[in-house]
Amino acid sequence: MVKLKAGILGATGMVGQRFVELLQNHTWFEVVCAAASPSSAGKTYAEAVKGRWKMQTEVPEDIGKLIVRRVEEDIDEICRQVDFVFSALDMDKQKIQAIEEAYASRGIPVVSNNSAHRWTEDVPMAIPEINPEHVKLIDIQRRKRKWKRGFIAVKPNCSIQSYVPIIRALERFKPRKVIVTTLQAVSGAGKTLEAWPEMEGNVMPFIKNEEEKSEKEPMKILGKIANGKLILAKIPEISATCIRVPVEDGHMASVEIQLGRKITEKQFIKAVEGYKNPIARLHLPSAPEQFIKYIADENRPQTRLDRDFEHGMGITFGRLRKDSLFGWKFVALSHNTIRGAAGGAILLAELLKVKGYLK
Repeated sequence: MVKLKAGILGATGMVGQRFVELLQNHTWFEVVCAAASPSSAGKTYAEAVKGRWKMQTEVPEDIGKLIVRRVEEDIDEICRQVDFVFSALDMDKQKIQAIEEAYASRGIPVVSNNSAHRWTEDVPMAIPEINPEHVKLIDIQRRKRKWKRGFIAVKPNCSIQSYVPIIRALERFKPRKVIVTTLQAVSGAGKTLEAWPEMEGNVMPFIKNEEEKSEKEPMKILGKIANGKLILAKIPEISATCIRVPVEDGHMASVEIQLGRKITEKQFIKAVEGYKNPIARLHLPSAPEQFIKYIADENRPQTRLDRDFEHGMGITFGRLRKDSLFGWKFVALSHNTIRGAAGGAILLAELLKVKGYLK
C-alpha cells in the first residue's frame, strides 16, 4: 500500500510530539513534514526538540532528520509535500482558524486537535466510535466554501472522552442529566510534573474554558445531521467541574447520571460493554479491539494501571453504584494525550481515509 504523506503543524509541542511517536511505522500514513514556529525552523526535528522531548520513547530516527518548516511562511512548500496535515498548533484561536483555513483552501485536508474550529457550523467534530456519520458535513463544507479537495475536521476535547461514550451506550435508556467532575493530568496543559513544580502535592480547582467544553461539546457529538446542517442534541443536560491533579497522563471522571428509564446494574454494564461500535468492521489501524471495558474491582480504574488500556485508545470504567439523587454513578478513565488528543485525531484521519475523504 502506498502511504499517504502527512505533515504535522505544531510538531514540536507535546501533542505534536505524541503525533510523531504514534505515527512512527503507521500502516497508512507517513510523516514527511514537521512544521513549527520560526524559532525551530531550519533545524532538524531532533535538534528542535532536544532538551524538551517529553515522550518515553526516543525521537524516531527518520522523522528526527526532517528539517522543520515554518507553519505560515512555508505554507506553499509544505502543501507541495503533503497529502494532508495534522494540526497541533498552540496559539491564539483566531490565528489557528486562519492557518487551518489557509491550508484547506489550498486543497490540503486538515485533521485538527485544536478547539479553534470545533464550533464552526460546517466542521465535523467526531469521536469515530460515536458519531462517524458526522464526517458527511465535509461535503457541505466543501460546497459552501468551494473547496474541491481541502477540508477541516476536528476531534473533541480530551476531558469528554471517557464519559460521552458511556452516555451514547446508554442512549436507549434516555440519559437526562449528568454531573461530572474531571480529574485531569498535567499533560493536558502541555506540561510534565518535572517542569511544573507548583503541581507537586497540589490540586488546582480551575482549568480555563474546560468546563464549558465539557458541557457543550457533547451536544454537538450527540447531535444529528438534518436539512443540510447539524442539529445539536438537547439532552442530557451536563454540569461539569474540571480539576487539575498531579498526575502525568490520564483524565479521570466521576460521573452521576440520571436515566429516563429504570435499569439494573447488570443492564447498565451490558449496555456499555455491548455497545455496537459503528466502526468495528472497518479495522482501522489505531482502533482499539475493545472500546470500553468495565472493571468490577471497586478500586479501579486507576490512572497508572488503566490509562494504557488498548495502547491508550480504550476507555475503562468502574465503581458503578446506585445514587440516591441521580440514579447511578461511576468512575471512567481515558488517556488524554493518546485517545484524547493525537491518537483520537489519527483514528479520525483513518476513518476519513476509509470514507474516501483522504486520497
